Amino acid sequence: MVSKVLVIGDVMIDRYIYGKVKRISPEAPVPVILGAEKKSVLGGAANVALNVKAAGSDAALMSVIGSDAGGEEFVNLLKQNEIDSEFVLHDESRRTTLKTRFIAENGQQLLREDEEVTTDISDAVEKQMIQLLADHIDQFDVVLLSDYCKGVLSASFTQKVIQIANDHKKKVLIDVKDTDIHKYDNAYLLKPNQKEIGNLTGMPVSTVQEIAAAAEALRKQCKCAYILVTMGGNGMLLTGSAGYRVFPSAKVEVYDVTGAGDTAIAYLASEIADGSDLVKAIEVANIAAGIQVAKRGTSKVSRSEVNNYINNKNPEEWHHKVIPYEKASKIRAENPEKKIVFTNGCFDILHIGHLRYLRKASEIGDLLVIGLNSDDSVRRLKGSSRPINNSEDRSEMLAALPFVDYIVEFDQDTPYELIKKVQPDVLVKGADYKKKENVVGWDIVENRGGTVKLIDYVAGKSTTNIINKINHEKEKKQ
Repeated sequence: MVSKVLVIGDVMIDRYIYGKVKRISPEAPVPVILGAEKKSVLGGAANVALNVKAAGSDAALMSVIGSDAGGEEFVNLLKQNEIDSEFVLHDESRRTTLKTRFIAENGQQLLREDEEVTTDISDAVEKQMIQLLADHIDQFDVVLLSDYCKGVLSASFTQKVIQIANDHKKKVLIDVKDTDIHKYDNAYLLKPNQKEIGNLTGMPVSTVQEIAAAAEALRKQCKCAYILVTMGGNGMLLTGSAGYRVFPSAKVEVYDVTGAGDTAIAYLASEIADGSDLVKAIEVANIAAGIQVAKRGTSKVSRSEVNNYINNKNPEEWHHKVIPYEKASKIRAENPEKKIVFTNGCFDILHIGHLRYLRKASEIGDLLVIGLNSDDSVRRLKGSSRPINNSEDRSEMLAALPFVDYIVEFDQDTPYELIKKVQPDVLVKGADYKKKENVVGWDIVENRGGTVKLIDYVAGKSTTNIINKINHEKEKKQ
């Protein structure tokens, strides 16, 4: 039977508005962004619930949102991601937390707008949530609290949750944020990061020994069984009654620490819910967090990625090939003398046509860089039924090819801006483009003295043909 984790905490919508900056406003010395695309994703405790699902457990979410347009959008996002919303309450006195980020075409964040209410939930809402918890707690294996200090996990509510969970012998794991440390009293495990443990205790945390001392002080103050401190690229530190232990991080190149904490606590909860002992659970969570920091943004770490690492298929072997869009220019900067070949595509279902095409492309120069269409970009180009494989899976499959050196995911409809960043010497596309002027980015490459090469495809081999063949065979059997 699949384990089940109840995630309780502050939820939000993370909205991204991508656009181009062409001019400065005449009203003030600020850039004007021409919005081209909007994207909304689950944030806060809801993102933790998504990570719990990715870890292999079922996840339910308990929180409070507003009775507003943001709340409606949030519920729709939960449905899209198959997260149980039975315990998400609507409160007319609150607004749904929305964080809107304005991102320029070079990946730089220009501005963030926050819409939120951070006051504690009302007594009436707290009473309703406590009753829901008391009525349903026995269906869960672990309770995970994700505190973003937005008012859901008030001191009163948090203590009542811990008491009910302890009474029912359910372990409570808390991703802490608030400096009111006693609201976390008697939990099973607290998980601050290195900076947070310093803020919570007021103690120095520059060395492992200092972190261990601060963690032990917090453990005693809060009367918790364990404190687990995440230390970024330095791994994790666990302290308990028997002393402390350091878990070194997975050996991967760190691109982005965003989301590593959510990944760690989610995998920890899932492993404990599955019956793993704490040491094994931390080892798995540490691996997942290590894989996460090798990725861009808050993309989820799949259970298959973790299992591959555990089975000695080290993600370092391919993760270093996947470069965040914002850092694509480093490919040229770090390889100034190399002949860089660039091509792009969806590569949805990898087939022999792709392999031969990419192998030929790689033979033209020293490094082969692939611009990979994001999931949203594929949907816009191919329709709502695509992609078949998500961008993480497509990246991993391409990175497994020995003749592929870098993969960069891009969210635009064309790779023009990405080509500007990479500055390749050779731009490769299929021969169906007929002439070089039809290839996006040809001007960028030729202006710097490069060339455009058109390579023949393998006849009859395409993702569309594969999908059509599968559908045809399915219809024949019906």
